[in-house]
Amino acid sequence: MTDYLSTAAICETLAGPEAVRIEKQRLLPLESGEIRVRLKAAALNFPDMLMTYGKYQFKPELPFILGMEGAGVIEETNGASAPFKSGDKVLVKGKTGAFAEHITVRAAQLDPMPGHLSFEEAAAFAVTFLTAHVSLVERAKIKSGETLLVLGAGGGVGQAMVALGKALGATVIAAASSAEKLAIARESGADCLINYRCQDFRREVMNLTDGRGADVIVDPVGGTYFEDSLDCIAWAGRILIVGFASGVFGVLKADILSRKGCSVLGVRAGEFGRRDPEAGRRAFADVCRLAEEKNLKPIIHKCWPLDQVKEALQAMERREIAGKQVVLIGK
Repeated sequence: MTDYLSTAAICETLAGPEAVRIEKQRLLPLESGEIRVRLKAAALNFPDMLMTYGKYQFKPELPFILGMEGAGVIEETNGASAPFKSGDKVLVKGKTGAFAEHITVRAAQLDPMPGHLSFEEAAAFAVTFLTAHVSLVERAKIKSGETLLVLGAGGGVGQAMVALGKALGATVIAAASSAEKLAIARESGADCLINYRCQDFRREVMNLTDGRGADVIVDPVGGTYFEDSLDCIAWAGRILIVGFASGVFGVLKADILSRKGCSVLGVRAGEFGRRDPEAGRRAFADVCRLAEEKNLKPIIHKCWPLDQVKEALQAMERREIAGKQVVLIGK
């Protein structure tokens, strides 16, 4: 293929979203085994914003193209080993590179696009729903009939946790900071709603569970919310640490773990698959199967054009969003 230019959102310095620039980059011919995807949409995730400050666990070398996940159409392949062909609709998973018109990847970074999803929904599916599956199924081993409390239930990860938890047969209590975010949780199937800006979610959870507490608590928020969640975990319950959207991790008091016989489990869904690729493939196949069977979808809050990625990241940083934000590419 003749070299040509492709537009991308590039982080040049670790100065936050303000450092993101929209630039043209020259695409080089594919090497053996490489696949070129023409992206149609990409999703924003909280780690994208953290990476612009160098605050995420993974710190890519500068400059780098932002974007952990997207969806598009295969444009070109090089090598018989590639299990995909031109024209296939695919999901793209990685650590960077999705906020661009084109991305060059290996087959391991691609999955067939679930047929019940649009490009926008597919772009926003992989990271959050795989995180939910690794959290609830692989780590917490949640059982049908258990009570699941999801903090930050109106965000991208929280919404996926609510939807998947309900699909797995749990009674889901959704907690979030606004009526708008709780509406997303309700749409995703939550049984009970708690606004922790104006309600004491610890007291509410204990009331809703007749004093027993939640069997599984998902915490993508951190800070004092994590510390408070220890007060409403059931005996032998599991607390999943998925992130720290508040900006800080909470303080763990070991005496509470002993008194309640509970476990605190860290979750890194991407690392789960990297450490055990076979388990990662199995988990993603299972969540795709459940998504098609139960019609599980991410809820898109807002779509942005590629040239407004900086503004989208700033909106995320200001906590102005509910659900998922998607970048539309080439539309």
